[in-house]
Amino acid sequence: MSAVENKNTLQRIFSELANGNSRPFVDSMAEDFSWTITGATKWSRKFAGKKTVTDELLSALRARLAAPITTVVHRFIADEDYVAVEARGNNISRDGIPYNNSYCFAFRLAGGKLQELTEYLDTELVTAALGDPGFGPSR
Repeated sequence: MSAVENKNTLQRIFSELANGNSRPFVDSMAEDFSWTITGATKWSRKFAGKKTVTDELLSALRARLAAPITTVVHRFIADEDYVAVEARGNNISRDGIPYNNSYCFAFRLAGGKLQELTEYLDTELVTAALGDPGFGPSR
């Protein structure tokens, strides 16, 4: 797929995420999709496989954030199989703590599917607002 097609795929996904709909994001993940959260927090690790991402990471986020969970994009930059997405969350924890993190997501796509995601974020904020995710250290 071209850089334009990959960018369009992410634009469609994030249009839905801005409205709290994560289904297109999950549906676009390849079965071997991996998501790496940078930093040295309890949330920081590589989640390998779509099932691990949904069962561990997304479940932990849903348990700690009040619905709807939304992310709004400011910019998309595409180059071949890679799309960088600059975004900001607009969320609140279930404990009432604002969680409006700033993100840079670096995606790699292949064949129209999400293959890899590296997430850069404010690690102090994720720790302060969301605490311990409970899924243990990276494997």
